[in-house]
Amino acid sequence: MSGATGSAPALDPHWRLRYVTLAPHRLGFALATVLLLAASLWWALVQIDRSTGALGLPNGTPPFLTHAALMSFGFMPLFFSGFLFTAGPKWLNVEPLTVRQIQTPLILQGVGWLIWLLGGLASQALGLVGLALAWVGLVWMSLLYAGLVRASTAPNQMHGKMARAAFAVGCVSVGAVGISTALGRYDLARAWVLTGLWGFIGVVFMTVAHRMIPFFTHGKIPGVEAWRPGWVMALLAVAVGAQAVFVWLSMVPWAPEAAAAGLWARGAFEGVIGLLLIWLVVRWGLIPALRIPLLGMLHIGFLWLGLANLIAGATDWWSAVAQAPVWHLGALHAFTMGCLGSLILAMVSRVAAGHSGRPLEAGALVWGLFLLLQATAVVRVVAALPIAASSSLLAVAGVLWLFVVAVWGLRLLGWWGRVRIDGHPG
Repeated sequence: MSGATGSAPALDPHWRLRYVTLAPHRLGFALATVLLLAASLWWALVQIDRSTGALGLPNGTPPFLTHAALMSFGFMPLFFSGFLFTAGPKWLNVEPLTVRQIQTPLILQGVGWLIWLLGGLASQALGLVGLALAWVGLVWMSLLYAGLVRASTAPNQMHGKMARAAFAVGCVSVGAVGISTALGRYDLARAWVLTGLWGFIGVVFMTVAHRMIPFFTHGKIPGVEAWRPGWVMALLAVAVGAQAVFVWLSMVPWAPEAAAAGLWARGAFEGVIGLLLIWLVVRWGLIPALRIPLLGMLHIGFLWLGLANLIAGATDWWSAVAQAPVWHLGALHAFTMGCLGSLILAMVSRVAAGHSGRPLEAGALVWGLFLLLQATAVVRVVAALPIAASSSLLAVAGVLWLFVVAVWGLRLLGWWGRVRIDGHPG
């Protein structure tokens, strides 16, 4: 009798789909990871096909647009949902929403973007149906989050309101991508993707980075203060928001002299911003943070934003001298693969560990994958150079990226389909 008294019930060790809906972050992260895996597999196959011609993949929507929209708007907002509906209510001092309240818009986005991907292989019309579903889900999710911000009585709502404004940019951008694609204006569709990438995805990332990187560093490293004045948030918003403005300025048919002068001025601006951002990450504790891998990953990811701006500045000056676009995708992928990819891996790994009852640390596997991701980002940036090996390097980068996200993502999907190992709810 004494053996039965006070004994804890055994935890279910099995993976079950219903466990994915135990908490908002589980559902959002799981859907995002499925999309990330599908998009990465398809793009790796596209790069192999371009390099070897062996696969003969069909096309519906142009591959560059399918890839750009999916990698910008597909899984990123779903990862955001995991943060904003878990940490967001704490920032705003409001009651969190339940999984039932947010599951429909999240599923609409997941299903919609998978259909968009199929449209890239089969039919543009099919892809646009998927894009419409995803847009409805994004707008719905944005309105739910805006409701939390509106209900907040927290004394400092800056981060919540910044994210809300960014989501508005995202909703407009995704809708405009669909309209532009339907009209056959792929140049405009690309411009709207980049607008959303910088003005929506970039702003949300910088908002979270401004709030969380100094906080986490202060909590782990004695003597490092949680330094995050409001003007730093403004600097971060300018760093990414200016790139959205540059997208549209670059589409204006400037006279050659004006275009060259603009490239020199833009390059100088990006160089200054890049140096300021590198100074900022050092000010936030980059060097001591490297002793703690999970924390160091956040700082390295943020460091890529400064490097992306320096590469962009060098690109603009090079293009001004050459009087033609040169290396124009290098800075973009330093931002997307280097900065955003690293921050996603670091932030999601941290949340997944903490909310599954595991230690808040990056083990050998996660740290090794992160280092491989850094190498992959370098390969992709180099592949943008006008060199003979570009096609082969693109294929290598695509395969390495797929390997990293597959090993990382499948491991975390296993966690989200099981109960917490400490027996706590969530």
